[in-house]
Amino acid sequence: MDDAFPEQGSLRILIADDSDTDRLILSKLVERQGHKPIGAADGDEAVALFCKHDPHIVLLDLIMPRMDGMEAARQIKMLAGENLVPVIFLTSISDARTLAKCLESGGDDFLSKPYNRVILEAKINAFNRMRLMHRTLTQQRDLIRNRNRKLLQEQEVAKRVFDNVAHTGSLNAENLRYHASPLSIFNGDVLFACRRPSGGMHILVGDFTGHGLPAAIGAMPVAEIFYGMTSKGFGCEDVLREINQKLKRILPVGMFCCAAFIQADFSINQLRVWNGGLPNGYLIRGDGRREVLRSRHLPLGVLSPERFSVDAEVISTDPGDVLLVATDGIVEAENAEGDMFGEERLLATLDSVMAPRQVFDAVMGAVGRFASDLRTQDDLTVFALEMTETDESSEMSAGLTLSAVSGATEWLCHYELSDQTLGQFNPLPLLLHICMEVPGLRHRSGEVHTLLSELYTNALEHGILKLPSEWKNTPEGFGRYYAERARRLERIRGQSIRFTLRHSPSRDGGRLVIECHDTGEGFDYQAVLQHDHDPQCRYAGRGLVLLRQLSHSLTFHGNGNRVEVVYDWSFT
Repeated sequence: MDDAFPEQGSLRILIADDSDTDRLILSKLVERQGHKPIGAADGDEAVALFCKHDPHIVLLDLIMPRMDGMEAARQIKMLAGENLVPVIFLTSISDARTLAKCLESGGDDFLSKPYNRVILEAKINAFNRMRLMHRTLTQQRDLIRNRNRKLLQEQEVAKRVFDNVAHTGSLNAENLRYHASPLSIFNGDVLFACRRPSGGMHILVGDFTGHGLPAAIGAMPVAEIFYGMTSKGFGCEDVLREINQKLKRILPVGMFCCAAFIQADFSINQLRVWNGGLPNGYLIRGDGRREVLRSRHLPLGVLSPERFSVDAEVISTDPGDVLLVATDGIVEAENAEGDMFGEERLLATLDSVMAPRQVFDAVMGAVGRFASDLRTQDDLTVFALEMTETDESSEMSAGLTLSAVSGATEWLCHYELSDQTLGQFNPLPLLLHICMEVPGLRHRSGEVHTLLSELYTNALEHGILKLPSEWKNTPEGFGRYYAERARRLERIRGQSIRFTLRHSPSRDGGRLVIECHDTGEGFDYQAVLQHDHDPQCRYAGRGLVLLRQLSHSLTFHGNGNRVEVVYDWSFT
């Protein structure tokens, strides 16, 4: 009969006893209960019949010729494997040691002689229920195992996709050290770093609510926006707005991303730090001072775009200063007793550092000694950024690598902004994106961005707003400069800046001609060309030096409010 519902049908019961009388009595009792008996005269025959008939329950005499009941029980249990086949010993022995050995050999219960029909039936029914329960649990275990294996396979595929989007970027930069220890395939923490076309770097460290696959789902669009916009030249404010808007739209209620966004400009030794919900960051100065960078904003994905603030702290640094930022995994790291590392231990560790460059090793060493095994800590991410200029030519951000062989090579583009748009919109990412459509020019994105940025900044701030460069020579003047810049931008009327971009191919590369024309009053460019290091000159200093160094030629037209840069490039 089918074994699907054996409690309603016949069970196959193996009866092994060298006494023909006892075996016959048991067989009759079992038959009257509706089951099918299978008789064996000794242990050898019992094992053979077990292999042939696959019985559900075994009644096994303890003392039999050729093979006793204990050895037969061992072999039957071994043959049964994971299947539960109850073995009930038939014995009149009452010695406790012998009975214990019966259980150790694989027995599940005893049936004393002479046999009681009621007890026999109760034990068969009880062990059948146990056998059915074991089979159900085994089937459920196998089902869970198969589903878990399939889930792991799907997660591995998802992880490969995730890694392609949320790649390491610029995390291998010489001045950046980091640690990340996910507890599962996906980590609730994210850490992205990307070089900016104009120089410097963007870094985003975040902590999503939860961890694993749900956190990775949120991290993927963040990574795509972060790398894509940074590589196109967008500033931290624009990137933050886009990430917050995306997360607010896609994340369910109660899920968000505590994050810190850092824009590091090594050439001017400046940090812009936005902290939304992460623990305090710390800037370790060369003279031993420590500045605290507190969270001043709500996490990403909480506020609507209209209420979201991108105001960042602007911090002047010195070469060699180190910025340390971590998720809450550092202070929440636990030791064997369940105690947390805590902020006090972190601050004590920072106080013990003799030089800023040692801060990363000091913190990781302290947490490692406290928690014993960092591999068991969930979602622990920390990085240390040293404010030191690095060689950026060998590794530009993903998305600007020379990955395509087709694109526009000969074209002309006019682009003009006017009045309030000048203060509300940054055209540099769009202009850079147009230029990057030229195959081979993409690996020169940093130089092209610098040319566009210097031309636009000079045209806007000096040509139209008439802001004097010498104000930026002192910290007080620097603040005055940007306060006045914001005030004058609000009063712009009848002003515009027009870019004309032309590109033509050459045998080994191409030529990009950039013309920037502003409606300002102009200036004495002849004097500037003769005194390009005079701080009183409008195009003096870093801007003019960079334009001249990077371009084939730099030409001023009219009153000096139309500037033409010729940039020649090659594949080599």
